[in-house]
Amino acid sequence: MENLTIATAQFENRSGDKAYNLSVIEKMTADAAAQGAQAIAFHECSITGYTFARKLNKVQMLELAEEIPGGPSIATLTEYARRYDIAILAGLFEKDKDDNLYKAYICVDKTGIVDKHRKLHPFINPHLLPGTAYTVFDLYGWKCGILICYDNNIIENVRATTLLGAQVIFMPHVTMCTPSTRPGAGFVDPELWKDKKANAVLLRQEFDSLKGRQWLMKWLPARAYDNAIYAVFANPIGMDDDQLKNGCSMIVDPYGDIMAECRSLDNELVLAEITPDKLTKAGGYRYIQARKPELYRDIIGREHESFQKVVWL
Repeated sequence: MENLTIATAQFENRSGDKAYNLSVIEKMTADAAAQGAQAIAFHECSITGYTFARKLNKVQMLELAEEIPGGPSIATLTEYARRYDIAILAGLFEKDKDDNLYKAYICVDKTGIVDKHRKLHPFINPHLLPGTAYTVFDLYGWKCGILICYDNNIIENVRATTLLGAQVIFMPHVTMCTPSTRPGAGFVDPELWKDKKANAVLLRQEFDSLKGRQWLMKWLPARAYDNAIYAVFANPIGMDDDQLKNGCSMIVDPYGDIMAECRSLDNELVLAEITPDKLTKAGGYRYIQARKPELYRDIIGREHESFQKVVWL
């Protein structure tokens, strides 16, 4: 298995404007290929936009969604992949022939669709159905998986994808800088983005706080470390509908170390060359070999017990 150079990108998408978003994807794809990347990953719903979909009814969602592989955006991505000789991973809303709707993320190369993942835990729009399968595929001799955004917060999904053979897991997101029950969470004021140059220091402080990157660092390196996989994280920068997002697209190695990360307040991509040796040198490889499935097979596969109220005597 040969080394593989992967790019991950952040960019400010426009809600519902596929033509614009695809034009940015083409430019960044061309730049990545010129720098030697063999694959480039974009964020969740990078083709369509994401957060605005919470306001759409089913008819509007069906107008926005595309069939896969027959949709026009897939044909466009395939042309880009052929033109620049690079694999492209990007996201959009999918519809099938029965008008079922899904959140999809696809990998295309110059021959067309390599594989597709349907988000297992969709929630931005009530008309989206959950995917029902894990996704593992071959890319340049590497076994790759896809888990979309919240899929990665359920640790069993990452472990299952790893156990199915994945050595690289693409993790497209639209995340951070939103309210939550966790300490420090919340929106970043969109007014700051109107003059991002003047507000650059404050934006960076907000983006790197517990609203954003500090939270990400609590779990993303752990997913890579525990499973001895490369994690390719992609997230938008700037306004996604009425919410400000902080980018931080990065590639994390099986040691849990960041190999490359987007740190600007603009559209940006970074590259990392991944190597096979880390897959077996990292601690997570040994942990997987030491598993005792007979101890917890029936526990992990069953419904979890409800938390009991503590009675103080």
